[in-house]
Amino acid sequence: MKILVAIKRVVDFNVKVRVKADKTGVELSNVKMSMNPFDEIAVEEAVRLKEAGKATEIVIVSIGPQAAQETIRTALAMGGDRGILVQTDAEVQPLAVAKVLKAVVEKESPNLIVLGKQAIDDDSNQVGQMLAALLGWPQGTFASKVALEGEGVAVTREVDGGLETINLKLPAVVTTDLRLNEPRYASLPNIMKAKKKTIDTLAPDALGVDVAPRLTTLKVEEPAKRQGGVKVADVAALVDKLKNEAKVIG
Repeated sequence: MKILVAIKRVVDFNVKVRVKADKTGVELSNVKMSMNPFDEIAVEEAVRLKEAGKATEIVIVSIGPQAAQETIRTALAMGGDRGILVQTDAEVQPLAVAKVLKAVVEKESPNLIVLGKQAIDDDSNQVGQMLAALLGWPQGTFASKVALEGEGVAVTREVDGGLETINLKLPAVVTTDLRLNEPRYASLPNIMKAKKKTIDTLAPDALGVDVAPRLTTLKVEEPAKRQGGVKVADVAALVDKLKNEAKVIG
């Protein structure tokens, strides 16, 4: 079984994001970048499936600039077998990502696609669903447990009423949620081994995909700063403020 894992290079989750002076986007210059946390979970799950003897090969794919090779190397150090970089410096929006991944899937013919449920930079939560629709494959989103069973995969996901388990026939698309697993740290020997693993570089044009943005960002602004709170002496004072100042009760 071949598993394809899609990952994204994003601003590290520990970094405080700053808006550019011209408000066209967020500042990426001299900012620490890393793998999207949800995609780390996807890589870890694929590696665990391989360690359990359920998979034979893990292919890591990313779409982005040349620097995204570093992110792919991180995934290879965690346990991926080889990487594919679809190199572009353009802003790649969710539909374009799904189309590129569809083209890669047609070349690689994986049995299972695993990716994070969303990226922490745009929070779109669209690629997995769009990819499944383009491929015509079943999908299991927000997975908190994944179990390969024969010719299918059982995906447990959190819903409003608790947990829901759905059984999908392979090939399928699975998007990962936070509670699925705890990603491992790559060991130094594995980091050294990852440097020798193959990363193929492709261009979107070579895959026959137009990645030109369909949406235009008009302006990016920081959210308004929260106002300081006020202490009240008693419940009567609280009710008075809620009624007469905040006007949230009648």
